[in-house]
Formats: sequence, structure tokens, C-alpha cells
Amino acid sequence: MSSDLYIEQLRTQFPILDQQVNEHQLVYLDNAATTQKPQSVIDAICHYYQTSNANVHRASHALSNQATSLFEQSRVKVQTFINAQRSEEIIWTKGTTEGINLLANVFAEQLQAGDEIIISALEHHANIVPWQMLAKKTGAVLKVIPLTEQHGLDLTAFHSLLTSKTKIVSIAHVSNALGVINPIKEVIKLAHQQGAKVIIDGAQAVAHIDVDVQQLDCDFYLFSGHKLFGPTGIGVLYGKYNLLNQLPPWQGGGEMIQTVTFEETTYNQLPFKFEAGTPNIAGAIGLGAAIDFVNALDTEYCQNHEKSLIEYTENALSNMPEISLFAKGVTKSGAISFIVKGEHSADIAMLLNAQGIAVRSGTHCAMPLMSVLNCSGTVRVSFSVYNTLQEANVFIDALQKVIELLGD
Repeated sequence: MSSDLYIEQLRTQFPILDQQVNEHQLVYLDNAATTQKPQSVIDAICHYYQTSNANVHRASHALSNQATSLFEQSRVKVQTFINAQRSEEIIWTKGTTEGINLLANVFAEQLQAGDEIIISALEHHANIVPWQMLAKKTGAVLKVIPLTEQHGLDLTAFHSLLTSKTKIVSIAHVSNALGVINPIKEVIKLAHQQGAKVIIDGAQAVAHIDVDVQQLDCDFYLFSGHKLFGPTGIGVLYGKYNLLNQLPPWQGGGEMIQTVTFEETTYNQLPFKFEAGTPNIAGAIGLGAAIDFVNALDTEYCQNHEKSLIEYTENALSNMPEISLFAKGVTKSGAISFIVKGEHSADIAMLLNAQGIAVRSGTHCAMPLMSVLNCSGTVRVSFSVYNTLQEANVFIDALQKVIELLGD
């Protein structure tokens, strides 16, 4: 099968792509915000509600048993997908943001004044604000890894920031705003030498990069289902079994308990200790179907295809004198970020939308990074497996028309 035919057949599995926007064929290039969903994921969610809708773990009747089986099968799929050692290391969350907040809250009892938390200048607000809140609550010190001139992590500076007081290092695997792939294996190794726990925000990585949490040796890894062709409102917190066992629960309620009296409560075993209340059952089942979809892909081909789209588009933008590219030449995954000199990013996105092209503009929930870049926001174009070279060319031509229009 030719490569073009492979992608075209892949696209047929995504019904939303076959539509017109503003009398133009939709070109969806906002995949870093959320990916579109294949029919198999949509069908899995519908099938659950049509045939197995019941609460999990809490009844002896047939529907509950079916729902529980599907729900826990998805947990095992996630375990295999990221090569966790045990399924109990997979905690369901609403998404990456909730997972980071969970960790920030349960680590509160383990930090004291003067302890250090390290993040980077590339982080999403979800990997900044919870740590700021934790530092304020405990008296810990928040440190930030600066960037190199090429907008990658400055590992030399990171090495100097690490001390015996460093307790937590939390960084993104891939920058949501710039698409930069961080050298997380080196970060993890250096942090562990100081005894720090390492948390990796993998929201932008799992749809583009093979993730093996045992090989990485990270202590915690988080991602969101909706960026991996799955539904919104479901996410994953992976943690090493012994660490999760040592941490206290975050929320109280049903499921996370073993026994309850008015005097005392004992907590459930992993993973349920961190899953209070009725979970997003349909979301977990949908994420399991999304992982099935990803597992069926020709991974090497798809990764090379995305890489070629990034390189082709970045090269074309580099030849436009009106454009300033960020992280130019740095190894990226999924996204390219740029500005049109003298123009607001929102205006560029709006004019592209008029031609049927969906991109993202603004600060991308990374305001501190925008300050480092000395801009009010960027235009971000982000690719997925179903995007084509033709769509890249449509985008490039449309952007050139926008630039000419604004220059008149």
C-alpha cells in the first residue's frame, strides 16, 4: 500500500474530518489542543451506554459486571501501552491537570519550608500553578529551569539548580506551546541522583512518541485521553507502586474506602485509594478503544509521517521573511509555533479559519513562556497522523494569502 493511500484510508475512520468550514474543506491543525476521534472510539462509548451502562465495582448484577470488566480492561490496556509494571499503578483522573493537582496535594505532607520544587520555563499552567500553591502552603521554594537560545531546556542550568533540598522535579515530556521534546531521560537521571521524585507531564507526548515508563524510570507520568484520540474528561496518572502506596489519598468518598465508622476510616488498596466517587466509566472505555486504535497503526510510518510534516512546514515558514519561528531547528513533536511580525496571533488564526483552517493562537496556557519569548502570544499549528502533505500546503498557501492581505 502506498503511503498516500495509507493516510487516506486512515482519514476515513475520522468522520469529523469530512466537512466544510466557511465553504472550504476543513483542515484541522489544532491537534495539540485535542485530537479528533476515530469511529471505533465513538462506537465504544455508544456501545457501553446502549448495552452495559451501570456503576462499576458496586453490584452483583450482570450490567455492573459487564461495565466493571470493560472498565478494568481499559486500565490494563493503559498499563501495557506505557509499559507500567502493574495495572494498580494506573490511576484514572479527569486529565493531566487533575493528576498534577492530585500529586501536589498528596505531597503537601512530605514537604517542609526550604525544600525545593523544580519546573521549567516551558511548562503549561497546569504544571506551574499547583506547584506554586504547594510552595505557598509548605514554604517550599519553586525553581525554574531556563531555556537556551534555541528555546530548549538548559541542562547545565538544571544541573546547577539541583541540590540535596530538591524534592520534586516536574516537567513536560513535550512542550505544548512550542512542540520541543525535552531530554527527560537525562533530567530523570540527574534528579534521582539528588533523591528527588520526578513527575512527567506527558499530555503532548503519548500521541507522538513511544512511552515506556519503566525504561524512563520516572516516578510519575501523566496524560489526557482527549489528546490520544480518546474522549475528554478522562486521564491517567501512572505512579510507581511503592510510591503510590506511601502517599495519602487526595479525595474522600465512595470507592476509595475499605471501612468507615464515625470514628475512623481505613482506605482501599491501589488503585482505588485515589479514585473517589463514580468514575468516568465511558471515558475509560473510550480511552481503551483509542489505545486499540493506536496499537493498530503502523507506528514507525506514522511517526515518520508526522516528522516529515513538521520539517516540511517549518522549512516553508522559514522562507517567509514576515514570520518569526520559535524553537527553530530544535527536535519537535507535533507542533510548530510562530508569529507574523507586527500582527496579533488571534487575527492570523481568524483569517485562517475563514479559509477552513483550524489552528490555535494565544498564550497556549503558557503565559510565563510567552514572557520569556517576549511576545503576547503565538500561532500554533499542530499535526496528527491523519494530516496530509496536501493539508500542509493548503495551510502554507493560506498563510501566505493572509500575510499579503495584511500587508496591503
